[in-house]
Amino acid sequence: MAAVIIAPVAAIAVATAGFNFPFPRIFDRTIMVTLFAILGLFARRLKLIDYLRRGFRTARIGVWQALSGLALAAGAMGVLFVLAALSGSNLRGSVIIASVLHYMPAAILIAVIEESFFRAFLLSGIEGDLGSSQALLISSAIFAMVHVIRSPARFYLMRFEPLAGAKALAAYGQRMIHPEVGPTLLGLFLLGLVLGEAFVVTRKAYCSLGLHVGFVLGAKTWRLAVGGAIPRWLAGPGSVPLITGPAAWVISAIMLMMLPIWLKPIKEQ
Repeated sequence: MAAVIIAPVAAIAVATAGFNFPFPRIFDRTIMVTLFAILGLFARRLKLIDYLRRGFRTARIGVWQALSGLALAAGAMGVLFVLAALSGSNLRGSVIIASVLHYMPAAILIAVIEESFFRAFLLSGIEGDLGSSQALLISSAIFAMVHVIRSPARFYLMRFEPLAGAKALAAYGQRMIHPEVGPTLLGLFLLGLVLGEAFVVTRKAYCSLGLHVGFVLGAKTWRLAVGGAIPRWLAGPGSVPLITGPAAWVISAIMLMMLPIWLKPIKEQ
């Protein structure tokens, strides 16, 4: 609610400063800043620091878990790239390494922020009240919805409109019930389950962090390295690559079954 009120003011301030950004983007950023501010204000009551400390303890073991997660994600993405090549798509192998190096810093930053919130804090907090299974399902659903909730509209504020935030929020709600976001929600939910299970199995956020880095790098690299005619079952519909395709869903299901076995040798004794 605070973001709904603050965002129109922020939009006018941004425009006055000479910048030209669509209001939905400003609204998204305002929500993020507001969320971080609330977490900071109520950090002690929410036990935020305690959850983060537990999620990122024993860094020496955590490094190996992160590398293990990254390797597993790289293997999964490798399968998708091979499927693209076998299906007749134009695979530009020389682009992959350059793309990975280019996007690595951003992928690490995204993974640290999201794993800190969705796994170390949110999943752990729900788990204390409802147990691992329900916490895994709920946190994965929230993870999927947060990534889908974006206003489909692209408009600019030329003057102060106090209801602009409410309009953007309504557009978010309409998008959530639109059939076209179904495949994206399913794909992100399965991805959330994979990341969440990695946390539940290891009791730390390092493996899920490594997985997350690998998935972000794979999605970014896919846009640049794969071209031509890509089968719908592989690329999926819409603008979000891979995650909306049945091939990625199957691989996510396989990873869910593999994770306990994959992580067993490096679990904390």
